[in-house]
Amino acid sequence: MPSAPPPAPADPLRATAVALLNLSGLGLGYLLLRRWIPMAACLAATVVLLVVALPADADGVPGTALVLYAVLLLLAAVHGWFAGLRTRLVWPGQRPVALVLGVVLLAVPVGGALWYDSARHEAVERALLARLDRADRQVDAASGQDFGTARSGYRNALAVYRDLAVHHAGSRAAAQVPDRLKTYYTTVAAAYSHRDYCAAVEPLQFLRTVPDSMPKDQLGTLAHWPDDRLATSLYECGAQGLSTGGTDWVDRFGDLLSTFPDSGQAAKVVPAVDAAEKKAAKAVSGKDPCGAVKQLGTLNTQITQLSNGSGAEADGLGKVAGRAERSGNAGEYQCGVQQYRDGDYAQAQETMQQFVSDNPHDGNRDHARKIAIGAEVAQTLPAAGKKLPTTASGGGISVTVKNDSPDDITVLYTGPVTGSFTLKACGSCKAYSFASPLISGWEPCSDSGKNYPQRTISLPPGTTYFVHKPKNDSTATPGSDTAKLRYGYIYTECAYTTQTLGSTY
Repeated sequence: MPSAPPPAPADPLRATAVALLNLSGLGLGYLLLRRWIPMAACLAATVVLLVVALPADADGVPGTALVLYAVLLLLAAVHGWFAGLRTRLVWPGQRPVALVLGVVLLAVPVGGALWYDSARHEAVERALLARLDRADRQVDAASGQDFGTARSGYRNALAVYRDLAVHHAGSRAAAQVPDRLKTYYTTVAAAYSHRDYCAAVEPLQFLRTVPDSMPKDQLGTLAHWPDDRLATSLYECGAQGLSTGGTDWVDRFGDLLSTFPDSGQAAKVVPAVDAAEKKAAKAVSGKDPCGAVKQLGTLNTQITQLSNGSGAEADGLGKVAGRAERSGNAGEYQCGVQQYRDGDYAQAQETMQQFVSDNPHDGNRDHARKIAIGAEVAQTLPAAGKKLPTTASGGGISVTVKNDSPDDITVLYTGPVTGSFTLKACGSCKAYSFASPLISGWEPCSDSGKNYPQRTISLPPGTTYFVHKPKNDSTATPGSDTAKLRYGYIYTECAYTTQTLGSTY
C-alpha cells in the first residue's frame, strides 16, 4: 500500500476557493484542507489585530499593523491556492459551493473594515467634541480673571476653535464653533456689559484682531461686533479720565480719533475737552485758583498733544488749547492773590511777576506788580503781608531815601502805598564794618562832604515797610525798616552796607 493517498488532479477552481476562504482572515481555507498550523496562525493574526484595533479610537490602527496583517492575508491566500490546487477539500463536496462560500465570507473583513471606519469616525467626533468642551471650559475659567492674566487662555481657546473650523470643517464640533464664538466674544468683552469702560478697552482691541486668524464665514457679523463698543469704551474712559484730572485720557481720545475718526463718539471729543476747559477756567474764581491754573496749564499741554495727531478735529482742539493757555495766564492773578493771603509770599511774588510778563494788556497788571512788591517786602518783614497791597499812590508826607553804599540799590516799600525805585551807587561811599552801628554817635548818610544819591517820595500816614537791597547782589541780606508816618514830620531813610567775613548787609 502507498504511504499516502495519491494527489488529486490539479483543480484551479478549488485552489481559488481555498485562497478566497483564507482572505477572510479566519483561515477557513486551511480548515477545509486540514492544515491546522497555518489556520491557527491566521486566527492568531486576526486576534492580535482585533486586540490592537479595539476599542476604536480617534488614532485608528497603527499603519505598521495594517501592513503586516495585509501581507499575512496575501501570503495565506497565495499559499492556500497552491495547497488547494491538488488537495481535496474535506467539505463541501462540490467545488462551486466552496467558491461561493469564499466569496461570501470576504464580507467579513470588508464589513469589519467598514464598521471599524465608522467606529473610528465616531471616536474622532467624540475627541473633537471633547477638545471643544475643554476650550469652552478654558474660556469660562478665564472669565473670572483680569484680562492681562486671562489673555493666554483666550488665545489658546481661540486656537482650538480655529483648528476645528479650518481642519475639521465637516465635524459636529466645527458646526458648533459659530455659536461658541458668540459666547467667546461676550465673555471676553464682559467688562463692557458691566459699563467698566476703561477695563473694556484692551479686551475689545483684542477681539478686533480675531478676524486676522479666524475664517470670516465662521464670524459673520462678529467680525465688526467690537468696533462700536470699542469706540464707546475709548470715549467713556477718556471722558472719565478728563473729568478726574488723569493723564491717560489723551491716549484714549487719541486712539478713538485715529481708529474711528468718523464715528459719533469721535465727534464728541472736542465738546468734552471744551467743557473741561470751561470748568477749569470757571474754577479760577473759586476756592482753589492755583489748582485751577495748574489744571489749565496741564490741559493746554495735553490738548496740544492730542491735536497733533487728531486729523479733522485738530482745529477745534487747537482753539480749546489756546483758550486754556489764555485762561491759565489770566488766572495767575487770582492764584497770586490767594498765595499772598495764605502767607506764601515767595510763591506769590513769582506768580505775580509771571502774570505781569504773560499778560501785558491785562487790567490787573498794575495791581499784580504792586502785590509782587508787597510779597517781596513781606519775605523780610512778615508784618507787611497782613494787608493786600492796593493800587493807591501819593500822600502828604515826604520821605527821602538816601544811598550811603557803593552799590546800586533797589528800594521797596509797602503799606498804604506800595512801590519801588532804584538809587545809583554812592561813588565815594564804602561798606561799613559790621561793628560800626555799635559805635556811639555813628550815623550813616551824615557826611556833609558826600553827595548821596537820593529820592523823595510822598506817602500817606500809617505804617510803611521799607526794604533796601543791592540791585546786582542776590546773595546780600536786605536791609529793612518799619516807619510809622504822621503828618507834621519829614522822614529820611538811609540805605547803607555793612560787611563782615563772607556776608553783606
